[in-house]
Order: sequence, then structure tokens, then C-alpha cells
Amino acid sequence: QVQLVESGGGLVQAGGSLRLSCTASGRTFSAYAMGWFRQTPGKEREFVAAISRGGSTTYYSDSVKGRFTCSRDNARNTVYLQMNSLKPEDTAVYFCAADERVGRPRSDKYEYDYWGQGTQVTVSS
Repeated sequence: QVQLVESGGGLVQAGGSLRLSCTASGRTFSAYAMGWFRQTPGKEREFVAAISRGGSTTYYSDSVKGRFTCSRDNARNTVYLQMNSLKPEDTAVYFCAADERVGRPRSDKYEYDYWGQGTQVTVSS
């Protein structure tokens, strides 16, 4: 089992940047592919980005591609989401998640086994 804690959220103006971190404890971090998701009130949790166990493969939703970058440092048990050129529609609670299945990183939230508590990101216009 793994425990996940997100940090780095906050309030930023449109066009600005934030870097989210998600630190894991418990089982070996490199055993998990990791994902980032976000959710706004009344909406489904949506996929943002995912990264493979070693960090060599990443996937992004079309809405963030070219603006967000997902990376990981397995020595620090941490996955990052660098968010640039932020837009008001990026406002959401951002969650990191761990997937213990073998294979490519997934975009389906139901494939993830462990979740953090979320961190709020608010982008003002």
C-alpha cells in the first residue's frame, strides 16, 4: 500500500505557473505508474497526465498538452506536475494517484488504486 500527499496548489493569475508535488510513503514508489487528475464541483474527475514507473513515458490530456509537464524523482518518492500558461478553466482540485498494474500509464481513473487528498488550484482571469 502507498500513501500520497499533494502540495503546491494555490491562487495564480492567468498565464502564470504552478508546480504540484505528490510525495509517496509506504511501498516502493517506483513500483507504481502515477497519474494526475482534476475535479471541479458537479463534474467527473478527469485525467490530466500520467507517467510510467521509470519516468520515460508520459501521457497528457489534449486540454493540457504543451502546457503541463509530468515528471518524477523516484529517489525522492515524488511525482511533479509543472503547469505553465495556466487558464481559468484549469481551476480545480488536483489529485495524484498510483497504479500498481503492469503496463503503460493509464488515463482511466478507475484503473488507479491509491489517491491523495487533493490540492486546490485556482486561476484568476
